[in-house]
Formats: sequence, structure tokens, C-alpha cells
Amino acid sequence: MWTPTIETYLFGLCFVSVMSTKVFDRDTLLDLTVNFVPLFILLFFLVGYVVYNPFGVDSVTRILQVTLLLAPFVLLAILTYLSGKAIATAEKTAPMYLPGGATVDGAEPIEEEHEE
Repeated sequence: MWTPTIETYLFGLCFVSVMSTKVFDRDTLLDLTVNFVPLFILLFFLVGYVVYNPFGVDSVTRILQVTLLLAPFVLLAILTYLSGKAIATAEKTAPMYLPGGATVDGAEPIEEEHEE
């Protein structure tokens, strides 16, 4: 049975930190965590089915199962990236309100300095 090691954990942190320095800040990454979980689940099963084929050696079945895992993985990765860019852009350009205050009549935006 595979257990995560310190190397895989550090690789994940390096991957996230490289992504965060280019496009996303820490708050945006926290917003996108809900998309990272299904991505890792899909990746786990994709690698598992490529390494160990429990359904025999039929090539049509193999292609179908890899396609059914790879297509949602790629689409979700693209959606995660695009939504991350949209969140990061909105946080830099849109007025900031207190939580829940954006829809309240007469709510005043709070002044917040952004780090660049």
C-alpha cells in the first residue's frame, strides 16, 4: 500500500507555491481548494488504473476508462485555472465589502491596500 512521504508532500507544496507566485495569492488558492480535492481524486484513480488494470487487457475498455477519467480531469483543471484568474482579477479591481455586505443597500466599501 502506498503511503505519502515527506518528498511527495514537499513536491505538492513546491507546486502550489510556484503557482501562487505567478498568478494566485494565498487567498485565491484557499478559494480554489474545493477544486483541488476532486482533481487529486481523479488523478489518483487515473494513475491507479494505468498502473494496475483490474478489468483485463481489452484495449477498448482500457481506452474508455482512461478517457472517462482524463476528460473530467483536464476540463476541471482548465476551469480551476480560469476561475482562479477571475477571482484574482476581481480581488484586485473590484471594491471590497465586509463579508455579506455587498448585497446590503447602502453598504460602504472598505478600503484595503493590495500587495503587488
